[in-house]
Amino acid sequence: MGTTLFSSCSFSRTYNHKFLVHTSVLENGKSRVKSVACSSGSELVDGESERYNGIMKRRSVLLSGASLISSTVFGFPGDGYAAVKQGLLAGRIPGLSEPDEQGWRTYRRPDDKSGGHGVGWSPIIPYKFSVPEDWDEVPVSIADLGGTEIDLRFASPKEGRLFVIVAPVLRFADDLGDNATIEKIGPPEKVINAFGPEVIGENVEGKVLSMNVEEYSGRKYYQYELEPPHALITATAAGNRLYLFNVTGNGLQWKRHYKDLKKIADSFRVV
Repeated sequence: MGTTLFSSCSFSRTYNHKFLVHTSVLENGKSRVKSVACSSGSELVDGESERYNGIMKRRSVLLSGASLISSTVFGFPGDGYAAVKQGLLAGRIPGLSEPDEQGWRTYRRPDDKSGGHGVGWSPIIPYKFSVPEDWDEVPVSIADLGGTEIDLRFASPKEGRLFVIVAPVLRFADDLGDNATIEKIGPPEKVINAFGPEVIGENVEGKVLSMNVEEYSGRKYYQYELEPPHALITATAAGNRLYLFNVTGNGLQWKRHYKDLKKIADSFRVV
């Protein structure tokens, strides 16, 4: 027995003192048209009913199409969004490994992935990080905060999201050369004050809970925790670029999944 989810009365028409009322009804995810004769003791006029049924079915198809378009363009939840997401992301994650025994995957930026900032820039030195199995890459828009310098985005509906900014060091100084280090750019305080607003979209004064300096394979990484908003930022430099790795989540995600978010942030390395 079908459950009616949506019903609307389309129009009525007088035909020899008979009223034909056509309603579009959505039952169990399928749209169909009902015609009801409203008169005292009269019968439905078959020819008129069939003609208006045809009109309403075509209308129903158009409305269904519009619904699909709205869900894919505006991001409303549903099958349309899933379809466009799958289409945008198909083949976009060649650098993502299979899950390990703990269900974590490692992403390594492919050597041949496009990117850069104008003629003469050297290829981006790859980076890598690890995420739980349910994290996936999401499309990057040039309208994002950070613009074309956002190189990558990942997200999990349950845990949070992350992005990587790769910016040319010439934006900050013209004497760093092609072998920049984060120490040459500045000490931890200077770096977070200068680039934190670019990451979180607001001044970082009074928001930095902690800052640490770690070293892996001879490269130094500045690590910060900010609140609010909740953010774990890792900064380093390699070649002629600055790397900013940001892991964030809303209040509930932060409370429930902080351990995983911290592990993601600590996993970032320039290869």
